[in-house]
Amino acid sequence: MLQNKKAIITGGASGIGAQAVRLFQANGADVVIADMNEDSGLALASELGAGVSFVKVDLSVPDDIENMIASAIEILGGLDILVNNAGFGTYGRTHIIEPETWYKVMEVNLNALFHTCRHALPHMMKSGGSIINTASVSGTRADYGFNAYAAAKGGVINYTRNLALDYALDNIRVNSISPGLIKTPLTGPLTGHPDAYEQYLHNIPMSRAGEPEEIAKVMLFLASDLASYVNGQNINVDGGVTGWNGQPRFTKLFGDVTIP
Repeated sequence: MLQNKKAIITGGASGIGAQAVRLFQANGADVVIADMNEDSGLALASELGAGVSFVKVDLSVPDDIENMIASAIEILGGLDILVNNAGFGTYGRTHIIEPETWYKVMEVNLNALFHTCRHALPHMMKSGGSIINTASVSGTRADYGFNAYAAAKGGVINYTRNLALDYALDNIRVNSISPGLIKTPLTGPLTGHPDAYEQYLHNIPMSRAGEPEEIAKVMLFLASDLASYVNGQNINVDGGVTGWNGQPRFTKLFGDVTIP
């Protein structure tokens, strides 16, 4: 599906990003893992072997991003696919979080996309390609307590739409994916709060957390020619949680019956 394509995947050392690296390589792409976690990134590149490289980057530092894009393109010899996947979240209502926390969340989750795209686009405009941004269901609807993260991911979704409009005639498609609850290091701390985790699962129609590979498969689709007419879209991959309006689960309350 991605034979001879050149890809950069930020946050590619673990979680969803690591699964995307595996799938992209398995489908013919050369991949640069761009991540702050040098040990995990180098280990994954070593494990996968040919066609997979690692470049360390701090996505909160614009100069670091510029250098990463330059190094990655030198390694790859071009660029067809950019996956902006790195991110992190913090919890706390607005009156108690520190401004520095807000700024850091914005830098990594939203501002970094501007910098990666700004430096990658001139190369991608030569022959077209696909940009895939990892947003979140938190960016489509509000979350209790995740103010900065939700605001940043909402920005990712609308920035994706703007990029799609601006670069469509350059044959560059830009889409975002909004994962729900996925089993990654980012959501791992939830399992330490069984009551909260159980409530989260209760709110998911499929009653389970997603696997990183289930997001990576959608990334693979969007990166490939199978999605050649998909542009400017945000795809929720959340087990149905954004399709629920919050009403009780009547089928559990009443069983499989009809009520006049």
